Amino acid sequence: MRSSSASIGRGDVAFLEKWQDANAQASHATAADTKSFYDKLKPLLAAPIDARAHSGYAVGPRKSAGARAVFVLTHVDLIGAKKDEGLAALKQLSADSAKDAGELRYDVLQQASRPNHLTLAEAWRGKAALEAHEAAAHTRKFRDALLPMSGSLYDQRLYKAIR
Repeated sequence: MRSSSASIGRGDVAFLEKWQDANAQASHATAADTKSFYDKLKPLLAAPIDARAHSGYAVGPRKSAGARAVFVLTHVDLIGAKKDEGLAALKQLSADSAKDAGELRYDVLQQASRPNHLTLAEAWRGKAALEAHEAAAHTRKFRDALLPMSGSLYDQRLYKAIR
């Protein structure tokens, strides 16, 4: 799994890619079409593309997303002494969130080079489903518990699919 993000003008763009193995990802990254695509993006970028390899820590089934789907990427950094406690809390959050109405995807991805850095990849049927999840007791409980375990601000960003 690899995630990439970039700032373009006034907004952010994110790519979440899933690969069979490292060789497949490397072949894609070095392909002429891929290089051409990224070359076309360069003039639009406010900062360089940040690409990071991840593995699935808590990954569930994906459901089909419609045109109104809301996608969320959240970056969570855990401090070393609390990493294991934080990982357990994230796994529980993922399991609880998978039961929320309107949930299409709720994955916890662990960065390969820094296992205390994680990305939550969420998809919701619409804004109302996301808002209900945000107000749910299990989400609020997680955020309260995360504060003393976190090494940075809670960085949550919303996206829509480009069709």
